[in-house]
Order: sequence, then structure tokens, then C-alpha cells
Amino acid sequence: MELSSKKKLHALSLAEKIQVLELLDESKMSQSEVARRFQVSQPQISRICKNKEKLLADWCSGTANHGRKRKRESKYSGIDEALLCWYHIARAKAWDVTGPMLLHKAKELADIMGQDFVPSIGWLVRWKRRNNVGFGARQVLVPLFPPEPPPPGLPSQAQPPLSLKDFSPEDVFGCAEVPLLYRAGPGRVLACDRLQVLLCANSRGTEKRKVFVGGLQAAPRCFFGVNSEALPASYHPDLAIPWSQWLAQFDQDMGQQGRRVALLLAARVAEEWASLPGLHHVRLLPLSASSTTPSLPGSVVLAFKAHYRHRLLSKLAAMQSGRDGTSLAEARASITVLDALHMVAAAWAKVPPQLILSSFIHEGLAPGKTPLSLDKDTEMSPVPSGLSQEEFSHFVDLEDEAPGPRVCKEETGTEDTGREEDGFESLPTKADALRALCTLRRWLECNSTSPEPFEKFYDCEVEVEQLCCL
Repeated sequence: MELSSKKKLHALSLAEKIQVLELLDESKMSQSEVARRFQVSQPQISRICKNKEKLLADWCSGTANHGRKRKRESKYSGIDEALLCWYHIARAKAWDVTGPMLLHKAKELADIMGQDFVPSIGWLVRWKRRNNVGFGARQVLVPLFPPEPPPPGLPSQAQPPLSLKDFSPEDVFGCAEVPLLYRAGPGRVLACDRLQVLLCANSRGTEKRKVFVGGLQAAPRCFFGVNSEALPASYHPDLAIPWSQWLAQFDQDMGQQGRRVALLLAARVAEEWASLPGLHHVRLLPLSASSTTPSLPGSVVLAFKAHYRHRLLSKLAAMQSGRDGTSLAEARASITVLDALHMVAAAWAKVPPQLILSSFIHEGLAPGKTPLSLDKDTEMSPVPSGLSQEEFSHFVDLEDEAPGPRVCKEETGTEDTGREEDGFESLPTKADALRALCTLRRWLECNSTSPEPFEKFYDCEVEVEQLCCL
């Protein structure tokens, strides 16, 4: 006896399911008759009737794929809906929406929602199918509402000025040049200790640009053998920030992400660089010439400087306690520009995103209601021991003082041994790095009061060991 083959399941598309509902509503056909007509089972027709309202809503939404037979719900439905909403807004503004732009926006939305989600190309393809987002060659989307024709007196090629409303808050950036006395302790200020730091962040605080630092020294000795590309901050041998170079790199980075962003600048700076060729992804938005509001709020800059000063004082105190007989002046002289780059990057990372967001809103540079005031400890670095609040506040704004007349000496570096005849420090070997790890672990074993430092040490140990294997 021949075994009967299993009946193949026949799934209906959304368009066919709508036809089923129309037949049941407009004719006197039973569910069994409709099932035979579409060559499906009667329970399948029953399920279609049960989900009638949902099917009609999908059909009328204009975003559903009418030819799709099964609608598998995404595990991250909230991100799906938020990204679709952003997509329609971008389409209404005639933005050139690309795949990388959608992936970047999906990751941003996931971070805002607090979900551990990394979008992939496969996820994006399925998201497009679920929401009937068009495939094919990259093209500029046509706005839903065509722009009004320009008035007779306006040239046909004139573009209306852009405003903050034309950009999402995540794509609005502010920046500030911050003078920094990188090794000045409480006391005399020296002009040679000055660095110029360029900070840049978006108005949501979710994205901070790599810190750019300008200095007086063309080739600091501490940079010998250092891979500058791997440093957490960029160094330029001049106090004047090279805006053309920095803007070009910013534009290139945004282009690789498929983004179009706005950069708030003082009116004079924006006017100077508005005609810079090659800026396709960064639009310069000048603040009002009469406005005293900085493009990066002052409270953000103050928080950065407070964290840097706190880190500097901690480093000076550690140097003095680690080497008996070391004076404060000697400890300060041993702070190099390379040390400063690391402390600048660490201080910038310490500035909380909530502070940046609330500061932008308070200054009127971002939409939204001003959040409740943050806890003092999150706004500012804690006051170091040995200083009052007033003394530390004065120390944070030390750049406002006039520099002293002392002659600047070359920085000595943190070590006085291991010098070669050419005057440069010999480069550490892989064996030196591994011995240093053993020394650090042994020191923690003898002096640590909790297991927490070991958790950070283990991460560092893994990174160093992997680099030694290269």
C-alpha cells in the first residue's frame, strides 16, 4: 500500500487574505467554500477572519509588503517602529537615506532605549521587507510636500538658510576651543605650559569626537617611537587649531557613516570657513553675532577642566609619594605633553552625557525640556583633599591668570634612566611590557583593598599579551 504524501502547506499573501475577507463580506460563500477556492484549509480561513482588523490595518498603512505571505515580528519591535518613524521624517525632508545611515540610526535608537542590540545587514534587509521600504539603486528621495517656488526677487539657485529644525538632535554638534595649562599646579602660571584643546560633542551627549590638541612644541621628545594614530587624542604642533584639516576629517567621518550633520560655530568662525570646499556632510550653522552663547555650553567645558585638574593633582601626589624627596616643582616638570594627551582624553570621557544634554537644552541649542539638575558629583569632579571648594574652583579657571615671567624649561619626562646617546629614551620591548604587568599585579596584590582593581587589570593584561603576540 502506498503511503500518502504529506499535504503541502499553502500560505496566502496579504493581498490574497484581503480578497478572502472581501469574498466573505460580499458573497454568501461559506468558509469551507472559500478555502476550496484558494486551496487552503478551513482553519486557515478562520484565522484570517479572526485577525481581520489587524490585516486591514496593515493593508491600509501603506508600509506593509502586500506580496509577503508570513509576517514574522521582530524581536526588537520598538526599534523597528522608531526607525520606521525616523525614516518617514527623513523621506519628508528629501534626505539621501542609505543603508549605513539606517544601521547607524538603529544603533543610536537601541542605545537610547537601553537595549543591547547591534544591527546587521541581514537585519536591515528583513526590516525593509517587513516595512515595504524600497530596494534598488541609491537615490535621493522625493519630499512628500514639494517646496514652494522662491519669490520673484530671489535668484533661482539661492538656498534658504538651514536651522536646527532641519537636523535631528543626535546630528547637531557643538565645539569649543579650550586653553589649558597642562602641568600647572596651584601657584605660578607659565606660558610654555599652555595647550589649546578642541572639544566637540553632539547635543544628546551620545557622541564625543576625538579630542584635538594644539601645542607649542613641534616634536616633543616624549613622542619618540609613539604611534600617534593609536593615541586617544590628536596632537598638532601649533596652538592655532587647523580648522580646515579638522573639518575635512569630520566631514570624511560623517560621510563614511552616511550622515548629514550640523556643526554650531561662532558667527565669525562659521563665516570664515563657510566657503571651505569639499564639505558635503557637515553643514556649518553660525550662532547669532549678538549671541553670547558658546556653541559648546560653558558648563560642559568647566566639567572637562575640573576632571582634568583632579586627574593632574592625583598624578602629582602619586609622583611625590612614589619617589621620596621629590618636590612639587620636580613632579610638575616631569609631566609631558604625552601625559597631558592621556589625561585630556580621560577627562573628556568623564564628562557625563546627561550633563551635555541638559546644558544644550538650557542654552536653547537643543529641543526639549530642561531636565532636573544633576547631582553635583556628576556635574563636577569631586574636590581633591587639601583644597577647599573655592580654591579648587579658582584652580580650575587658572587660565584666566597672567603667565609668570619664568623661562620655560624642557620637560624632563617621567623617567631619568634608560637614555641613549642621542638623548632619547630607549623604547620598551615586549619583555619589558610583560615584566611591567607582573610588577603591577604584584603591587596590587600587596596594596589593593578590594578585588575591583584586578578586574580592570585583567582587561589591560589581555590587551598587552595580545599585542605581544603580534
